Amino acid sequence: MQQGLVILGASYAGVQAGISAREKGYQAPIRIVADELHLPYQRPPLSKAFLSEEFTHSGLFLRGHDYFRAQGIELLLGHRAIALDRSASRVCLDSDDRLPFDQLVIATGSRARRLAIPGHDRDGIVYLRTLDDAMALKPRLQAASEVVIIGGGFIGLEVASTVAKRGKKATLIEAQSRLLERAVSAPISQYLLELHRSHGVDIRFNDSVVAIAGSGAVHEVVCGSGLRVPTDLIVVGIGGIANDDLAVQSGIACSNGIDVDAHGRTDAQNIYAAGDVSNHHNSFADRRVRLEAVQNATDQGRAAGSIIAGKPEAYDAVPRFWSDQYDSKLQIVGLSAPSDQAVIRGDARDGKFSVFQYRAGRLAAVDSINRPGDQMIARRLITAGLSPTPEQAADLSFDLKTLEPAR
Repeated sequence: MQQGLVILGASYAGVQAGISAREKGYQAPIRIVADELHLPYQRPPLSKAFLSEEFTHSGLFLRGHDYFRAQGIELLLGHRAIALDRSASRVCLDSDDRLPFDQLVIATGSRARRLAIPGHDRDGIVYLRTLDDAMALKPRLQAASEVVIIGGGFIGLEVASTVAKRGKKATLIEAQSRLLERAVSAPISQYLLELHRSHGVDIRFNDSVVAIAGSGAVHEVVCGSGLRVPTDLIVVGIGGIANDDLAVQSGIACSNGIDVDAHGRTDAQNIYAAGDVSNHHNSFADRRVRLEAVQNATDQGRAAGSIIAGKPEAYDAVPRFWSDQYDSKLQIVGLSAPSDQAVIRGDARDGKFSVFQYRAGRLAAVDSINRPGDQMIARRLITAGLSPTPEQAADLSFDLKTLEPAR
């Protein structure tokens, strides 16, 4: 009897793995296990449009119940996998149910890194990772007058943008020397710094939070520098941790996430992983990476579903990321770190420019502010292994399209 495919996790990677398996002709049962009660939903709007009331609750859902029923994909919502029995090919759920499988995809994503300092358990300290988190944050944000954001990553900056647009006082504390230090080039960091400061956000660098003090609903964020910031709401965005516990406990190879190949295969037979929980060798970075990005999760889910259906399509897409802050759209294609040269195309003063980053003379990544055309061209160039010279990239009169491969 066919036990079929069991997928743990109902976000982009898990849903795409199930859809791709069906589209490629997989006929056995497909079950998706999710520890949330919500239908699979979009996550990027949670820190932006959803908090700003620009996005309705129902508008978040990736697919409706009717779609999953039509595809023959069963959703097991509100259940958590607590153990993986590899020898018996089954997953144990918190409901005491046992799910046997022929193939398993672990797409459990990542969880928010938590503060581990005195006062970390005070009320009014929130994290933003799930729809429930966002729903809980909404009324708190509405009632707050002074908000402290800990962490200058994507989530921290997007929340800061939302807070500032609501007319609230926002203070952002970042341990590094610049914003998004590991993700974007220095000119982009500087542009974002000036953008946020122009909207009234107080940004402090090279400082860390060492305690949360105060009384009642009023907090005082205590920093290593001696800075003390009063606030009635604290939003923490200090990174994510891969939810790879099941894999670790069952002996599957993990190194900052579950180790997979280009098809999502782990070192355990018939067990795959995809999305934020997985760690893969990325040819564009020439190193192993764990990427937390919608596009990566979708592409890896597609690769896993395809090989499960017997029609393998390796994951080899150029990584892409994006973030909306105020009226600026940041887009990134490629992985820059490490890079040894960067040139600017356009003018940051106009709010429309790109930074072309090179590694050993080859184009490695392009960061853009409000220049989507550069992103489209750069994606095709990096995919094909083609590079404009730094001089060409910096020259607005040079047509980058002339370098593209024939289509």
